[in-house]
Amino acid sequence: LEATAVEARGRISPWDLGIWDDAQVAPLARLAALIKDAGAVSGIQIAHAGRKGSLAKPWEGGAALQPGWPLVAPSALAFSPQHPVPRALTKAELREVQRSFVAGARRARDAGFRFLELHAAHGYLFHSFLSPLSNQRTDEYGGSLENRARFLLETAREVRELWPTDRVLAVRVSATDWVQGGWALEDTVELAKLLAREGIDLIDCSSGGSSPAQSVPLDPGYQLPFARAVRREAKLPTAAVGLITQPLQAEEIVASGAADLVLLGRVLLRDPTWPIDAAETLGATAPIPPQYARSY
Repeated sequence: LEATAVEARGRISPWDLGIWDDAQVAPLARLAALIKDAGAVSGIQIAHAGRKGSLAKPWEGGAALQPGWPLVAPSALAFSPQHPVPRALTKAELREVQRSFVAGARRARDAGFRFLELHAAHGYLFHSFLSPLSNQRTDEYGGSLENRARFLLETAREVRELWPTDRVLAVRVSATDWVQGGWALEDTVELAKLLAREGIDLIDCSSGGSSPAQSVPLDPGYQLPFARAVRREAKLPTAAVGLITQPLQAEEIVASGAADLVLLGRVLLRDPTWPIDAAETLGATAPIPPQYARSY
């Protein structure tokens, strides 16, 4: 499922899924059961938008809502001149957000999801702590890489304690900010090593989202080097993402050992039957939901 907010103020938009209340477990459980019944593995990404929340729908421009809700971040720095200035979280409030992530993970577990991903990419709350572009704190959650990673590492540790070991626990990261002086690949490798100590199973290697000044070379597989480097240097399984659209392209990534998994997003929005067609292309079979059966 999409980035699912662990707090109401952690939504990207008012229309996002949420997992901050026990009343949300039952409807999410119905979704997890439907996914399982269709022959797939249910997964959910839990997130907090931080200073990039309270936005309109992306297909309606994605501008900051007027009025919106108050935003929080590691430091009182707006994402852009068009975004409101967030309030810096106190250490006590940081602990509250951590408890919200742990509670969200518990609800995801109880709803029956098999794959849980902590969203620490794209300029959202975890990433904004990691990046020196957005974190100017002077306490133990700012400064050195270890300090900037502390918020994520502490949260991952607590989530790992309750998340069953027979289910996947992943973390999505932005491997680079694509901005001089920002978070970089070598930082991601070090972070992955620290996350491995906390029992994380997989690093989902995306990039960008921390600054509107980013300069991204958008070519097919442009983020693949990140997954390859983290896998090689941190000795942790990785997922490759970003402009991977062809079955043979995806198969080569896994077969060559560049990454352990390929995750798809926008191509599945364009073509929901992509996995079925990919299986046929690669000489395999995939379950066909009854709604699509007459087209095959």
